[in-house]
Amino acid sequence: MPYRSSLQRIRIWDLPTRIFHILLALSVAGLVITGEVGGNAMQLHFLLGYGVLTLVLFRLVWGWVGGHWSRFVQFVPTPSMLLSYVQSMRTKRTLNTVGHNPLGALSVLAMLVVLLFQVLSGLTSDDEISNAGPWTSLVPSDWVAIATEYHSEIGKVLLIVLVVLHVGTVLYYKRIKQDDLITPMLTGDKMLPLGTHDSRDTLTSRLFALSILIGCAYLVYRLVNLS
Repeated sequence: MPYRSSLQRIRIWDLPTRIFHILLALSVAGLVITGEVGGNAMQLHFLLGYGVLTLVLFRLVWGWVGGHWSRFVQFVPTPSMLLSYVQSMRTKRTLNTVGHNPLGALSVLAMLVVLLFQVLSGLTSDDEISNAGPWTSLVPSDWVAIATEYHSEIGKVLLIVLVVLHVGTVLYYKRIKQDDLITPMLTGDKMLPLGTHDSRDTLTSRLFALSILIGCAYLVYRLVNLS
């Protein structure tokens, strides 16, 4: 371990990434709750779904142009990196990571993919009672049936399982491995060795992120109103 004096506070998670993380967590929780409540809550369920789609699209773009450690190229693991990390866990060796560790990176990618499929299937779902997605009139009825079953049965379970695993892993790292993953995601900073590459997090980059978010929101608006 490096001496304390050789460490400095480094900006790892830029503000857009942190806000994305918080908004996505709140939105997913809202989706699960409103989906279970049903009835009038489904109006909010649809709005939250559109919001999640906007956030996921934003994160996909931000993964290419965002802060250094928010970019996919910096945290998506190669097979050798993943194997090395798993072996370090088996031998209880400490393998320091700056941003997401390899398993955490896979969790992020899995969450984005599952959320994308869940929202898209929701756009094409019909409960045959009072709620139908905006794309149900655009696709064959067989597709609607498949999307409805996936959205209400398979996708929902996958999403809940991923959320539970994600929260459980974060708590495990904090309590057992003494590695706090929560505070850096809230503050953006970690104590790291001198010379560690930081993430760009300026007013200009934040305004750039806002413009991307607005663009994604407009795209979702057009997609929702295709019919």
